[in-house]
Amino acid sequence: MKSLFLACFMVFGFAGFVSAQADSQDAQQSTDGPMMTFEKMVCDYGEIEQNSERDRFVKFTNTGTEPLVISNARGSCGCTVPVWPKEPIMPGEMSEIKISYATNRLGKINKTVTITTNEGGSPHVIKVLGNVSKKEDAVPEAPKSILGGGN
Repeated sequence: MKSLFLACFMVFGFAGFVSAQADSQDAQQSTDGPMMTFEKMVCDYGEIEQNSERDRFVKFTNTGTEPLVISNARGSCGCTVPVWPKEPIMPGEMSEIKISYATNRLGKINKTVTITTNEGGSPHVIKVLGNVSKKEDAVPEAPKSILGGGN
């Protein structure tokens, strides 16, 4: 009985070891070439007033082993405009993408920016979120004659 238990234990242990080696090789292979790694996948404007600052920045690092080239970045509509670095980002180098949203538009922001690189595979998608509310006008000061101070 002990030898059967020991044999099963060895077979499962060996299978686990082989599986771990394969996972390790897959992880090692996936870092070959360029790899774009973002600090955040959401560009959050939060609650902002109409016509306030329109630019935000999304930082990323090339965590791969070869230069990263961004071939295109596209907003989901004309009100969301990305500007990206045109030169290659070297391994270990950090850079950023500027996202400009038309803050003259009132209401919820729920857009995306799609980024295509030389990594291969699917493009990266950054969510652009927030809410633009109407700018409060300054309350005009009442004339002194109405307040009883003008004689």
